[in-house]
Amino acid sequence: MINGNTDLIAHIGYPTHTFKSPMIYNPYFESAGINAVVVPMGCKSENYPQFLKSVFTLENIRGALITMPHKVVTVGLLDEVTATVRVAGACNAVKRTEDGRLVGDMFDGAGFVRGVQRKGFDVTGKRVLVVGTGGVGCAIAASLAGAGIAAISLFDVNAAGCEALAQRLKTHYPHIEVRTGSSDPAAHDLVVNATPMGMNEGDPLPMDVSRLSPETFVGEVVMRAETTAFLAAAQARGCRTQVGTDMLYEQIPAYLEYFGLPTTTAEVLRSGAKLSY
Repeated sequence: MINGNTDLIAHIGYPTHTFKSPMIYNPYFESAGINAVVVPMGCKSENYPQFLKSVFTLENIRGALITMPHKVVTVGLLDEVTATVRVAGACNAVKRTEDGRLVGDMFDGAGFVRGVQRKGFDVTGKRVLVVGTGGVGCAIAASLAGAGIAAISLFDVNAAGCEALAQRLKTHYPHIEVRTGSSDPAAHDLVVNATPMGMNEGDPLPMDVSRLSPETFVGEVVMRAETTAFLAAAQARGCRTQVGTDMLYEQIPAYLEYFGLPTTTAEVLRSGAKLSY
């Protein structure tokens, strides 16, 4: 029940009808007896810089979840960001420090990495392919770099954006081998589809799955179905896989820890979620 002691977490983006976080966080807060609430706040781009500053003048604000179309512009509105944010070029979590500074981090990629790690796949020293270097692909690449991979291959039809991500990785993680220009999954330990391919029936597969080794771990970001055509093809090759929704559920414990709230597991969140589509 909301009362005078309730902490607010602003979920800021536009439009809000696609927001799923309130239906995951709030049932968890209620079941765990945490006096906090996630509130969707629809804010158009032209009003966002002023609104972000304003919402953090509230004394009962715990933090903000930032979603489209504001993740990129948020980076330049904060006093401090992490290396993950600088590599990803976007930010999806903001909080205020005790001295009033606004700081930010990015957890889209952290959710992906935490998911594969909890499935027993250690990313340390591994060779990774990320196909798709838009917002989510950049975030995943940034978190994988921070988690200690040895090498990363990047591919996107937008070659300029792909090269820009490669340069940011080389700047912040000079010890990691970075390659661009090929979506061939052969000779990689971990392969990620970070493209929208799979959102619609009949979409082409994001890479040549016949080149996948059965030992390769394969991850997906598309959430249209638990098992996309790409994951089904990878499973048929004998690969272990991670579904797209795992990235969503696995990043929420990271958010909770960032905001100083009691954490939980993806399994608990899934059991209590009240998602609508």
